[in-house]
Amino acid sequence: MNVTNGADTDFKEYQFTLSAEYLGDLILLELDKDHWLIQDSWFVDKVEVISPEGKVDKFPIYRWIHDEEVHYFRMGTAVKDFEERNSYAKSARERELKHRKGEHCWKSYVKGMPHCMEGDDACQLPPEVQFSFTKDIEFKWTAIQGLLEMNLSHLCDRKEPWTDFDSLYKVFCCHKTEVSEYVQKHWREDAFFAYQYLNGLNPILIQRCTSLPSNFPVTDDMVTLEGGAILTDEMKKGNIFLCDYKLLDGVKTNTINGKVQYLASPLVLLHKTPADELKPAAIQLQQTPAEDNPIFVPTDSEYDWLLAKTFVRGADFNLHELNVHLLRTHLLAEVFTVALLRNVPRVHPLYKLLVPHTRYTLQINVLARQKLISEYVFFSQFTASGGEGMITIMQRSLSSMTYSSLCILDDITERGVESVPNYYYRDDGLRLWDVIHRFVNGVIEHNYKSDIEVQKDSELQDYIKDIFEHGFLSKTETGIPQSFSTVDELVKFVTMVIFTCSAQHSAVNTGQLDLGDWMPNFPPSLKLPPPTVKGSATEHSLLQTLPDVSTTVNGLAVLWLLSTQSTDFVGLGKYPQELFTEDVCCNLIKEFEKELNILDAAIDDRNKNLKLPYTYTQPKSMENSVPI
Repeated sequence: MNVTNGADTDFKEYQFTLSAEYLGDLILLELDKDHWLIQDSWFVDKVEVISPEGKVDKFPIYRWIHDEEVHYFRMGTAVKDFEERNSYAKSARERELKHRKGEHCWKSYVKGMPHCMEGDDACQLPPEVQFSFTKDIEFKWTAIQGLLEMNLSHLCDRKEPWTDFDSLYKVFCCHKTEVSEYVQKHWREDAFFAYQYLNGLNPILIQRCTSLPSNFPVTDDMVTLEGGAILTDEMKKGNIFLCDYKLLDGVKTNTINGKVQYLASPLVLLHKTPADELKPAAIQLQQTPAEDNPIFVPTDSEYDWLLAKTFVRGADFNLHELNVHLLRTHLLAEVFTVALLRNVPRVHPLYKLLVPHTRYTLQINVLARQKLISEYVFFSQFTASGGEGMITIMQRSLSSMTYSSLCILDDITERGVESVPNYYYRDDGLRLWDVIHRFVNGVIEHNYKSDIEVQKDSELQDYIKDIFEHGFLSKTETGIPQSFSTVDELVKFVTMVIFTCSAQHSAVNTGQLDLGDWMPNFPPSLKLPPPTVKGSATEHSLLQTLPDVSTTVNGLAVLWLLSTQSTDFVGLGKYPQELFTEDVCCNLIKEFEKELNILDAAIDDRNKNLKLPYTYTQPKSMENSVPI
């Protein structure tokens, strides 16, 4: 018998030779640990039992054993609940889920938001879901290093405004990347402003506009489109797009350093030019049309137009961080994780398929609630939507979220952006969805031979029921399944879970420092109200509107923290834990990794010809889970 032991240390393999008569097929493996002078812990990776005839039975363990109790483990072959024939195996399955339901309890964090796992401190989490020693040390050091490395610590308490862009540049240049330097040079340009709706941090807001909303009264004679085009005609041709920040309308704003902050709820009209570039055509900063809510256009004065775009970018920061990033990746990933751990035992094929995509998610979310979105921390202190406004935005965001919007193929179609040029998030995302879908389909079809098998899998049905109830608060209008009836339904949902935890999180998280390091491109808050008339904006008024020095540098430190990968990064397609032992599934994993490598190479080739390479949905740059 071989026992592989490890966990953040060098792996060690122990061999034991036991004498026993042939007893038939192994059902359960019992493991227990002796207690010596201190209560030490033992992390077991796997156990292999080799019979005299050379047959190898593999038992994937991958968990800590702290106590002196007897623990029971199953072989690696996946078994669904209705396939259990042995009473000992059934009993072990039931005990495991009872224990996990006691460890992973649901809690309502705030009314109207997805439920989370009970536990206010990372130390209260089960050992298997906590950071590794390496991850823990690096994360804490990164939090400190954010200010030190960028030489910002002496600016943290300075409440004065920026007096000129040169001073701001001195802070920015302490830690710049090739992308952030590009942003600093091009942030004023209309083409880059529009480009970010395709390949920036919020690539899911833009939608085709076939008729103007009633609260956005732009007329043909208001706008001058490239090539002499007419707005009405361009809408008919499918060349006009809308970005609507209605979720921010009327949100109560924060007070920072004793001053009330401001947050617009803009409507932005974009035009696809004859040169296949997107450019902004009109901006209205509030949802209700009025004389003191002018519609800004590119032909306005330089600083009128730049100030209007800056208010849009401030709105984008707040909507991105709370809806697109926190809610739609972090909090959903937590829901998927807790539902899996509560309802699906280790021997189940769904557990083997999905647990790699839960790595570190629970601890990172506990830390987010402690350090980023609770009272007296970053979002409450340094963003326009901190405090009550943050809750309002997230409640509205969950109420408006649909299942189809989480499935990129459906989402692209619903937003009517199938043919927008240079939309690399879409192009890479659709190919990634397809690769993940084929992998998931192979594993699921190997384990479920018919729709009837899906329907009678009670653990599978409990899993989706928990997600519907605790993640989407039993709202049928979201379209989230309440049960699974077919193999195809299951494949699509599992594909969405993996895509959300890996590709989507990477798309909206990885570039935060790149695109937000130059603060005017991604301001967390604005100190003056949106302009009510044209002709009054200047460089000075723009600088007075931007966040003060302390808000800026604290924001940069957080973006640094959220953009720094750990050295124990596990990329999409990597499965270091050998949970699957069947040849079919092991071969599917190899093919999955091969297809991801092919996609990586294709993206590399594409990026060679781009002024600004797009890498945020590249498989080699994304983790399997939401760990940061």
